[in-house]
Amino acid sequence: MSKRLPPLNALRVFDAAARHLSFTRAAEELFVTQAAVSHQIKSLEDFLGLKLFRRRNRSLLLTEEGQSYFLDIKEIFSQLTEATRKLQARSAKGALTVSLLPSFAIHWLVPRLSSFNSAYPGIDVRIQAVDRQEDKLADDVDVAIFYGRGNWPGLRVEKLYAEYLLPVCSPLLLTGEKPLKTPEDLAKHTLLHDASRRDWQTYTRQLGLNHINVQQGPIFSHSAMVLQAAIHGQGVALANNVMAQSEIEADVLFARLMMFWSVKMLFIWFVMTVRQNWVK
Repeated sequence: MSKRLPPLNALRVFDAAARHLSFTRAAEELFVTQAAVSHQIKSLEDFLGLKLFRRRNRSLLLTEEGQSYFLDIKEIFSQLTEATRKLQARSAKGALTVSLLPSFAIHWLVPRLSSFNSAYPGIDVRIQAVDRQEDKLADDVDVAIFYGRGNWPGLRVEKLYAEYLLPVCSPLLLTGEKPLKTPEDLAKHTLLHDASRRDWQTYTRQLGLNHINVQQGPIFSHSAMVLQAAIHGQGVALANNVMAQSEIEADVLFARLMMFWSVKMLFIWFVMTVRQNWVK
């Protein structure tokens, strides 16, 4: 059995009349006659089988049922208005909402936005930084950049980069008393960690550097802080080859020799739903 809904026009009239508690002011808002408002309210009450308004002296009041119905209708119209606003904003100018981790946004995406904006001036890029990768796209996200193996059901993926971990440090650290010529020399230096400490454990395990104490060294809550500490000569950090690219190219982080000490991790992927066809 199909569920009948009241006419949308009658609901619009009811919403206006309930807000103003006046058929006259509702008619003025909707550019109709007061008689038309009365007719729509009567048809809605007949449809629902109950009274929505009552008169007290010269005042118009909502009945208990009318008040409850108005609160629900008000919320529904608010949602319709917001949904329409979002749709119109997208159609007015091409919009591309990109979801990715803050570190990747800061070190990789943001520096490249100028060239993208020049190439695609009709696309309004909206960056949505997320603290945790959900391995699926939210409804308000067009594309995302994920770490992983590329096996996400229902998503179309395109490989951007292979991720490598490599030690990086300030060039000033190399002029000190402790040499840094081989991976074994890392044992003589302070190791800089993000909150998880996992990177150094993974790195030393894959290279068989069991003599290095990966528990020593300061911990930072964000990877950007780790790189800044390395830039200022506070120790050796493990950097993602993509994230630290600009710092390495600017020679504020030294990694040329250490490129040979890198460890391959996962891949970085450009992700969209199977329905989309955004350009990269």
